[in-house]
Formats: sequence, C-alpha cells, structure tokens
Amino acid sequence: MSLDDLREQIPEYAKDIRLNLGTLASETSLTEQQKWGTFLAAALASRNAAVIRAVGAEVAGKLSPEALTGAKAAAAIMGMNNVYYRATHLLHAEDYKKMPAKLRMNVIANPGVDKVDFELWSLAVSAVNGCGMCLDAHEKVVRNGGLSADQVQAALRIAASVHAAAAVLTGEEALSS
Repeated sequence: MSLDDLREQIPEYAKDIRLNLGTLASETSLTEQQKWGTFLAAALASRNAAVIRAVGAEVAGKLSPEALTGAKAAAAIMGMNNVYYRATHLLHAEDYKKMPAKLRMNVIANPGVDKVDFELWSLAVSAVNGCGMCLDAHEKVVRNGGLSADQVQAALRIAASVHAAAAVLTGEEALSS
C-alpha cells in the first residue's frame, strides 16, 4: 500500500485530509529526508496500522537506512518523553518540574542522522502527542539549527494531516465492526 492507496481509503466526508496528504507529499520547503522522515515519525505516532503500512511503503527507497531508523527512534523516544514531560507540566506541584527525569534518552544526543532532522521529527511526534513543553524545546533546536518558521509549519502540517488520516480510518474501522 502507498500514500495514494491510503488517500483512496479516506471517505468523502474527510476529502480535505485526502487532499492535504497529496499536497504535503509534494512539499518542497523541506528536504526529502526531512519530509519523509516526518511522515514516518507522525505515522508511527498515529498508532494506526493502515497509516503506518502505507507511509512505510511510501518511504521505502526514499529514506536511507539511517534516516529510517532515526525517524523510528524519534517516534519511540517521544512516545516516552511526551508522556513524562506533559505530565510534569500539567501537574500543579512544582516538585516534579525540578526533578531529573531519570529516563534514558541517549538517542537524542546521538540519533545517527542530522541532528536538525531528528529534532524536526521529534517536533512532529510531539505535536501528535500534544506535549507543549516538548514542542517548544524541539522548535527552538530546529530554528537555532537553521530551519525557518515555514519549514517548521510544513512539518506540523504533515503531522496534523497524517494524524487526521489515522483518526478517520480508526473511526471508520470501529464503525464497521
């Protein structure tokens, strides 16, 4: 299954999602690695098997093995960090904000790909997972690394559209069973 196949599965009531996915597949403000890594990291964060399979098939041959692993690693580490840091941010008790996380996060320091690309993928996953603290942290790194607001917005648009496609397909599957 490819991204086009995925788009065909999206019902008419969600036509805007289908159109956005097509437009974003042609996004030119990001490098190919940044774009397709963002698609993959967001798909993994979406937790929808059909979306993961379609995006995984689409990125095959478009990402190096290192970039493929890096996008997966961004989704994995942010799956943990977004829960932890969102919780410490939401808790009213200030104690937790001052405590070290005591969680292994070595991949952030050495992701095996360009640091800005990894941080961009982490930003996209943080958007899907709704962690404002992580969004701010990763946005600062990518902007300091030379990315523009337009490039950050492109990654956020990819994350939003991939997540919306996953929500639609998950809902349709639940309604049909």
